[in-house]
Amino acid sequence: MENILQIDANFIEQNTVFTALIDKLKQSFYSQGIIVPMRHHHDFPNPTVQKESTLLLMPAWNTSQNAGVKIVTVSPENGQFNLPSIQGVYIYIDAVKGGIKAILEAKSLTVKRTAAASALASTYLSKQDSNSLLMIGTGALSTNLIKAHAAVRPIKTVYIWGRNFEKAQAIASKLKNEKFTIQAIRTIKEKISDVDIISSATLSKTPLVFGNYLKKGQHVDLVGAYKVDMREADDDVITKASVFVDTFQGGLKESGDIVIPIQNGTLKKEEIKADLFQLTSNKKQGRLNDDEITVFKSVGHAIEDLAAATYYYDKFTNE
Repeated sequence: MENILQIDANFIEQNTVFTALIDKLKQSFYSQGIIVPMRHHHDFPNPTVQKESTLLLMPAWNTSQNAGVKIVTVSPENGQFNLPSIQGVYIYIDAVKGGIKAILEAKSLTVKRTAAASALASTYLSKQDSNSLLMIGTGALSTNLIKAHAAVRPIKTVYIWGRNFEKAQAIASKLKNEKFTIQAIRTIKEKISDVDIISSATLSKTPLVFGNYLKKGQHVDLVGAYKVDMREADDDVITKASVFVDTFQGGLKESGDIVIPIQNGTLKKEEIKADLFQLTSNKKQGRLNDDEITVFKSVGHAIEDLAAATYYYDKFTNE
């Protein structure tokens, strides 16, 4: 046990090259050799704070190579303890011998692989000459989504909106030396119709992206709203767009952005064009023309965690 490597958030932050991480995810979705069972979701009582906590277990195996499981707890009342609500680790395993090779900090790992998955989807779904981006949300994902999208498309202009304008300004200041210009805005409406890509990562219960503001050729990247009672886009967005998901396994049951339109008849399951397995293997086509509006809904998948853990483990051991 003394040989288990510890890969912390700082290492992950300092050693992410999005083009390489995106390619690693692409290889993993394309390989078809990774076994991913359904994630385990366990709610358990937490009488100290009088609100349930949740334990999530997300395993994956790459036969005869590596394996791993992400262990995450969600404690909604952790603000009173000055702790994040989501905490966790990723245990990276030798799939042949069964030994634990490394333990990685899970929050940073998740943020990076989630942004990489959106950018991977963008390579199939956004226009190749997309040069402007609206980022909706100011959480940890926002800076990573901006950088990941900019790694695959020639982004020159970025706008960022958040419920707290000061947070949006702080992110704009943080990214002021990147290859694009970035500006905090006070309303989504003022720029949503002007950009090529809209990326949203919030916990909103009500839509923030409205179809009546969309223009031909836009790509909408929906990353937040991870529960069935949350949604970031309204029915009009779904009606106007070609809809894609990261995986059918999670996409059809975990987010209100897909579940609610299916329940109310706006969207039929068979109308969803493809997932990342089908796109990366070229079994299904992404964007068909420059006028098409595309939507990508991401809920996350254990294959992304294993791919990212392998990426950071290889970086760590090759230093």
